[in-house]
Amino acid sequence: MGVTKRPDLNDPLLRAKLAKGMGHNYYGEPAWPNDLLYIFPVVIMGTIACNVGLAVLEPAMLGEPADPFATPLEILPEWYFFPVFQILRTVPNKILGVLLMVSIPAGLLTIPFLENVNQFQNPFRRPVSTSMFLIGIVVSFWLGVGAILPIEKSLTLGLF
Repeated sequence: MGVTKRPDLNDPLLRAKLAKGMGHNYYGEPAWPNDLLYIFPVVIMGTIACNVGLAVLEPAMLGEPADPFATPLEILPEWYFFPVFQILRTVPNKILGVLLMVSIPAGLLTIPFLENVNQFQNPFRRPVSTSMFLIGIVVSFWLGVGAILPIEKSLTLGLF
């Protein structure tokens, strides 16, 4: 293991350099031409070589061609859209389903008017906001789990 020499901070020349600043203009290697002409192209070419090598060694498998006229039976959105998807899937009237989805942000916008948020920062002293949050978490989890089940089991989660 090498020995590192600590700089002498009492040296007037070093103090003068420290007073000017320790950027590339005053200390160490300059970025031009060392980094920009020699190091960056090597890193970029190395990254390209790694990507090409991985593509040659492990090529992507092609699936069956897409058919725009054949819709799969069970199309699922991303996981964070499961509760909204479940609302649209189970409500027979689609306008009512959209109104239910709009009522969620509208309800969240009314909570600050029901309780004074600035008065108490403790969630136990704001029962309306805390209970709405907990009910929202439970309902979102219930709708999200129900969205991945078949439609006949989705509302009861297959428990009843």
